[in-house]
Amino acid sequence: MRTPMIAGNWKMNHNLETGRAVATAVAQGAAELTAAKKVEVIIAPSFVSLSSLSSALKSSPDTVQLAAQNMHWAEKGAYTGDISPSMLLDVGCSYVILGHSERRHVFLESDELINRKVRSAIAHGLKPIVCIGETLDERESNWTEAKNIFQLRAALVGVSAQEMSQVVIAYEPVWAIGTGKTATPEQAQEVHALIRAELKALYNEQVAHATRILYGGSVKPDNIGELLAKNDIDGALVGGASLTADSFLALVAEAAK
Repeated sequence: MRTPMIAGNWKMNHNLETGRAVATAVAQGAAELTAAKKVEVIIAPSFVSLSSLSSALKSSPDTVQLAAQNMHWAEKGAYTGDISPSMLLDVGCSYVILGHSERRHVFLESDELINRKVRSAIAHGLKPIVCIGETLDERESNWTEAKNIFQLRAALVGVSAQEMSQVVIAYEPVWAIGTGKTATPEQAQEVHALIRAELKALYNEQVAHATRILYGGSVKPDNIGELLAKNDIDGALVGGASLTADSFLALVAEAAK
């Protein structure tokens, strides 16, 4: 049985004060649900807030886990403005989001670069949340299947079946991120089932069954219930709805049902 996961990607939002307030409220509100192992809760603040939030959450380390929004693949070096996996571990991160569509399309990160980061994260003991997804043009051109399979395969080059126990996949249709548009539950399930079938082909049935696949695309409290009712949707990678404790906790509560 796959434990549902709700991961909040704060992107470039919240300062130290507001971030601590939201994280503390989420930890308090989710404590009972996470103690019962009904749902795994993750928040991914900006780099500058990771240390502060790690300190704020020390009293409840099993309630809310920290993720970084990105990382460099190298342990250290002359990479101005970047951050290494060991630095993320130092501030208490358990997860790291890699291959988010904004990193791919705004910052032009390649599939090869994302794969290097995925393998580095695993090697350092960080769990990667690997994002894949098609643009609107690609969906309208009937390339949804080809694009998601290509990105999945490229991201997992050199990742073993055993290492897949550390990996989470997030399907995020680019056309539904921050646009107010959401894939229908049926559209989302179709791609999630495709991803799971491809994991079986790449590895085996056990890996395919055990790997959590999140949906990320304008997830809100009023649509998450229908999404999570689908067999292959194991949670959500959430943007705007994760910025306030009330809306984020509503998502967590739905996932715990």
